[in-house]
Amino acid sequence: MGQKGILAGLPWWVKWIALPVLVCVVFGSLIISVLGIVIDVLFKALLLVALIGGLIFVVKKFTGSSSSKGGDW
Repeated sequence: MGQKGILAGLPWWVKWIALPVLVCVVFGSLIISVLGIVIDVLFKALLLVALIGGLIFVVKKFTGSSSSKGGDW
Protein backbone atom coordinates (compact mmCIF):
# COMPACT_ATOMS: atom_id res chain seq x y z
CA MET A 1 0.00 0.00 0.00
CA GLY A 2 1.67 3.20 -1.19
CA GLN A 3 1.34 6.82 -0.19
CA LYS A 4 -1.54 7.42 -2.60
CA GLY A 5 -3.49 4.62 -0.92
CA ILE A 6 -2.94 6.07 2.54
CA LEU A 7 -3.83 9.66 1.58
CA ALA A 8 -6.61 8.76 -0.88
CA GLY A 9 -9.56 9.01 1.52
CA LEU A 10 -8.41 12.11 3.42
CA PRO A 11 -9.83 15.60 2.87
CA TRP A 12 -7.71 18.18 1.03
CA TRP A 13 -7.00 20.22 4.15
CA VAL A 14 -5.37 17.23 5.84
CA LYS A 15 -3.03 16.69 2.87
CA TRP A 16 -2.15 20.35 2.28
CA ILE A 17 -2.41 21.93 5.76
CA ALA A 18 -2.29 19.40 8.60
CA LEU A 19 0.53 17.18 7.29
CA PRO A 20 2.93 20.06 6.43
CA VAL A 21 2.23 21.64 9.83
CA LEU A 22 3.05 18.34 11.56
CA VAL A 23 6.25 17.99 9.55
CA CYS A 24 7.28 21.55 10.48
CA VAL A 25 6.51 20.92 14.15
CA VAL A 26 8.49 17.68 14.28
CA PHE A 27 11.43 18.64 12.02
CA GLY A 28 11.29 22.44 12.37
CA SER A 29 14.45 22.86 14.39
CA LEU A 30 16.35 20.53 12.07
CA ILE A 31 15.14 22.41 9.00
CA ILE A 32 16.05 25.77 10.54
CA SER A 33 19.52 24.60 11.57
CA VAL A 34 20.24 23.16 8.10
CA LEU A 35 19.04 26.38 6.45
CA GLY A 36 21.17 28.39 8.87
CA ILE A 37 24.26 26.36 8.00
CA VAL A 38 23.60 26.72 4.25
CA ILE A 39 23.06 30.48 4.53
CA ASP A 40 26.18 30.84 6.70
CA VAL A 41 28.34 28.94 4.20
CA LEU A 42 26.96 30.96 1.27
CA PHE A 43 27.57 34.23 3.11
CA LYS A 44 31.14 33.26 3.98
CA ALA A 45 31.80 32.17 0.39
CA LEU A 46 30.50 35.49 -0.96
CA LEU A 47 32.54 37.38 1.63
CA LEU A 48 35.65 35.45 0.64
CA VAL A 49 35.10 36.19 -3.05
CA ALA A 50 34.57 39.88 -2.29
CA LEU A 51 37.71 40.08 -0.13
CA ILE A 52 39.85 38.29 -2.73
CA GLY A 53 38.47 40.56 -5.46
CA GLY A 54 39.18 43.64 -3.36
CA LEU A 55 42.69 42.45 -2.60
CA ILE A 56 43.42 41.79 -6.26
CA PHE A 57 42.00 45.22 -7.18
CA VAL A 58 44.13 47.02 -4.58
CA VAL A 59 47.29 45.11 -5.46
CA LYS A 60 46.86 45.74 -9.19
CA LYS A 61 46.05 49.41 -8.63
CA PHE A 62 49.08 50.11 -6.49
CA THR A 63 51.55 47.90 -8.34
CA GLY A 64 50.42 49.37 -11.68
CA SER A 65 50.63 52.97 -10.40
CA SER A 66 54.03 52.44 -8.78
CA SER A 67 55.59 51.31 -12.04
CA SER A 68 54.00 54.08 -14.12
CA LYS A 69 53.86 57.05 -11.73
CA GLY A 70 56.84 56.47 -9.51
CA GLY A 71 55.11 54.97 -6.47
CA ASP A 72 53.07 57.91 -5.14
CA TRP A 73 49.97 56.92 -3.17
